[in-house]
Amino acid sequence: MRDTRESRLLLVLLVAVAFALITVDIRGGEDSPVDGARRGAATVFGPIEDGVSTAVDPIGNAISAVRDSGSRHDRLAALEKENAELKASLGSDDRNRSRSKQLDKILKTAANGRYGIKGAEVIAIGAAQGFSWTVTIDIGRDDGITRDMTVLNGDGLVGRVTTVGPNTATVLLANDPDFTVGTRMESTDELGFASGQGDRPLRVELLNGKAKVKEGDRLVTFGSQADKPFVPGVPVGLVSRVDPSGGDLTRTVYVKPFVSFTQLDIVGVVVQPPRKDPRDTVLPSRPKATPTPTVTVTVTPGADELAEGADGQPQEQ
Repeated sequence: MRDTRESRLLLVLLVAVAFALITVDIRGGEDSPVDGARRGAATVFGPIEDGVSTAVDPIGNAISAVRDSGSRHDRLAALEKENAELKASLGSDDRNRSRSKQLDKILKTAANGRYGIKGAEVIAIGAAQGFSWTVTIDIGRDDGITRDMTVLNGDGLVGRVTTVGPNTATVLLANDPDFTVGTRMESTDELGFASGQGDRPLRVELLNGKAKVKEGDRLVTFGSQADKPFVPGVPVGLVSRVDPSGGDLTRTVYVKPFVSFTQLDIVGVVVQPPRKDPRDTVLPSRPKATPTPTVTVTVTPGADELAEGADGQPQEQ
């Protein structure tokens, strides 16, 4: 249709009629005179609209799913991050509890021996000098650490300081083959020298070839002149094997160290020796033996035995 004056008048007339019908429909409510026409249109065009809606719904759902997938991924990533942080936190708590227990044991050892100690953390294993059994700790000269100081933990003797830097120090472990320390047997006071053997038990040469030693006997450090490199009374280990003396001037025993050298974390460097030898007071109390219960069985005579006479023959009833 061409845009003429007649066509514009027709369009205005149709719009006016549409507004009039809308006004009548609204005012009429449920009794509207155009309600029948509306229901007829719904009957004709309703199935068509429903079909179009059904055909379009999957597309709309797909678009919605694509739109929401990003937010779901973000939520999943956030949950995974929170889970990882929680696991790390739990692991950190376990580690903190373990280190707290280690520190408590070191402080108890220091108190029993009257040692003045400075706590340190093992930050490296091994050293550049070679294949010796050493660890590096995070305190050094600036913390008052000097060469030939005794190093211990809550279980016993760890080693001695060999090299000192401004903020770190190297500790030669007691199981190193170049490590030697004077020892004293608990109770008997037999003296000897313990040497490291790597991952094997310490080898101890007792000065008395006839010394009476048995498995389970315990040793502590004898101490050095001026308390360097070793202070007295630090637990060393317990006897695991005794070699026959064979008439030798010395006697060899093998000692399992109290310290686990592959699990070192918190240690203490003795910066002040005790005023007097603590002797065996630093050794832990021996566990009390658990008594073995005895069971007494009482046999009750049976009816047949009661029926027998004194001569062992059955009695007549």
